[in-house]
Amino acid sequence: MARSKNQPAVPKGKMKVQKNVMVPMRDGVRLAVDIYRPEAPGKLPALLGMSPYGKAIQTLPYPFPQPAPDYTNDFKTALWDGNIEAGPTKEIIARGYAHVIGDLRGSGDSEGEDTGDSKQEGEDYHDVVEWLARQPWCDGNIGGIGMSYYAMTQVNAALEQPPHLKAIAPFFWHERMIGSNGIINPNHYWLYDGRDGTSGYAPKNVVSRLMKTVPKADLARLVKNTLDRNPDLPYYARLWKLLVYPNKNPLCFDHLVEQFNPEYFSKWVRPDYGKRIKIPVLLGAFGPHSGFGLYQALRTPKKLIMWSPQEYEPRPWRTGIDIVLRWYDHWLKGVDTGIMDEPPIKLFLMGANQWRHENEWPLSRTKRTEYYLRTWERLSLEPEVENDFPDCYLQEPIFVSSRRGTLKYLSGPLPEDLEVTGTVIIYLYAAIDQEDTNWRVRLTDVNEAGVETTSPHSLTEAWLRASYRGLDKRLSRPDRPVLSGQPERVVPGEIYEYVFTLPEMSNVFKAGHRIKLDISSMNSGKDPDAHTGSYVLSISRPTVHKIYRDSVHRSRLVLPVIPKG
Repeated sequence: MARSKNQPAVPKGKMKVQKNVMVPMRDGVRLAVDIYRPEAPGKLPALLGMSPYGKAIQTLPYPFPQPAPDYTNDFKTALWDGNIEAGPTKEIIARGYAHVIGDLRGSGDSEGEDTGDSKQEGEDYHDVVEWLARQPWCDGNIGGIGMSYYAMTQVNAALEQPPHLKAIAPFFWHERMIGSNGIINPNHYWLYDGRDGTSGYAPKNVVSRLMKTVPKADLARLVKNTLDRNPDLPYYARLWKLLVYPNKNPLCFDHLVEQFNPEYFSKWVRPDYGKRIKIPVLLGAFGPHSGFGLYQALRTPKKLIMWSPQEYEPRPWRTGIDIVLRWYDHWLKGVDTGIMDEPPIKLFLMGANQWRHENEWPLSRTKRTEYYLRTWERLSLEPEVENDFPDCYLQEPIFVSSRRGTLKYLSGPLPEDLEVTGTVIIYLYAAIDQEDTNWRVRLTDVNEAGVETTSPHSLTEAWLRASYRGLDKRLSRPDRPVLSGQPERVVPGEIYEYVFTLPEMSNVFKAGHRIKLDISSMNSGKDPDAHTGSYVLSISRPTVHKIYRDSVHRSRLVLPVIPKG
């Protein structure tokens, strides 16, 4: 490898553009790609991004990235589109790469059927990579690029091991499109149809894989199971309608039905990333789009960068593009940019507002520290010893009232700075007077003036449906419990332990600040932190929630505290 830490020379000249180039897949279906490359002699590497959002919108002439709409102030951009995530073409071209943006099958200008099958997406990405490697302008070195859905297709492709895919850089990657927590999140609906500030899919021929493969009588049974396990659905016409008219949004229909029928949910079990991904991986992480599980599973050269919430949201996406291009200068061009001499993990410490490098995850110096729920809505290092009475809140149905029942637990002012970096776990002992409910837990940092420092965002949060509280004993570890995704009956009035594994975080609670735990059961599309219009379905029955924190039921927050020094 050439020994030069200088940035590669920027090629000069015009951009050569090829639109709607049709690439044949192994089954004869052709996918459409747009190719942007420097108009210069010689061969060059290519960076490939693929999604169902439509390649045409990825190169619209935005003058600069737009912040997401924020209901906490008067500034709301009308230009933000959460689907423009393929990367800044001009910057990529200027560094001597071809930028190739493709439509997945059944979307945009591509042929075939889109069934949302991740393996099919990986195979198609594989075939596009190998086709690119045969082009006369390409030197055979291909990398992946893009965030969110573009990140998912990169990982799907790496699992298929195309020979000319030399490295990937999935930023803000989602491990699953449906979760194991039993919560219905209309995010899949908004992604397809377009949501507040997002243009949605570019559907051409989208087909429900369940309608295509499951006999009609069996599918009717699966739909009935979904409705029986979700009595709240009839109060949400947009989603209930999909179970009656699935062609309106076939992929969301599949997600709904698969999530609540265990025999189909099991197919979403995590693949063996460590054995099947053989190439270097650069992960960009933030909150629920963390990628830490993937990072820990990988056995290849790898790096991870954890950003703040504010860096995740601007579109068109270019957060970290300088690091992505350094990564590819190293792996695709053979230029030693120094990126592999740096520690593998780079974290942004909120609160301290500074970057720090680490060599491992989780951090071996972590001291797991328990904060117990106490009377008077306190968080304390000492457990409850006197009061056995539970704390309570009532959640009314959203069609009755928009009032949000909640309990808020606060620590005392911290005597010194406290760093929390890693996976937060919450153990909650609780009972309800109905057969099911939603739980939402949020962790925030409150300053001396009583203001949450990251508002409208939390530091980290998680949702859990009461009937989906079971843990997967095979996958769970003491420092990272994993839900099973299998329903279990809830007996009204009975106390159960609910375990929440919150997405990774890194924050320094400054001296004088307080740690705040918020427990509730609903949110709304009007919430400041739901700026994309995505919210969780509320329960449809008045429900009393009781939180126990006595000597037998130690409800507590477990923080990964990093000692000073």
